[in-house]
Amino acid sequence: MKPLFVLLAVFALTLILQKIIWHAFNVPLAARIALSAMLLFTAMAHFAFTKGMVMMVPNFIPYKPAVVYLTGIIEMTAAIGLLLPGLRIWTGWLLILFFILILPANIQAAIQQIDYQKGTYTGSGLAYLWFRIPLQLLFIGWTYFSAIKF
Repeated sequence: MKPLFVLLAVFALTLILQKIIWHAFNVPLAARIALSAMLLFTAMAHFAFTKGMVMMVPNFIPYKPAVVYLTGIIEMTAAIGLLLPGLRIWTGWLLILFFILILPANIQAAIQQIDYQKGTYTGSGLAYLWFRIPLQLLFIGWTYFSAIKF
């Protein structure tokens, strides 16, 4: 839920600042800035809540702590790539692939009721997927329309 709030708040703030500074809106740029901020926000969780994030990684994947750190670094790198004109489209496609590849970790977290912030099995369970899967689709669509399409 927090990543969605970050995404929408930064998007709205960026649009307001654009209107004040440039007297015009650049919606795709505002969307990319918001997505970058959201990615930086979520990347922090990979380092702050490593234990819980490791619990989310499916069992068939080895070196779970390294995977958690690597995905945090990927998110930080994507946040930068989205803002660089020469890398924006490639970053967008790779980020969409990334969002698809991390979905199994979110499904596992829901099935096992993982609370990644506490590193416990007291999370919200399968009800979480009713929010997370549409949220993942929103992130994919947001990436496509802000980084690739426009």
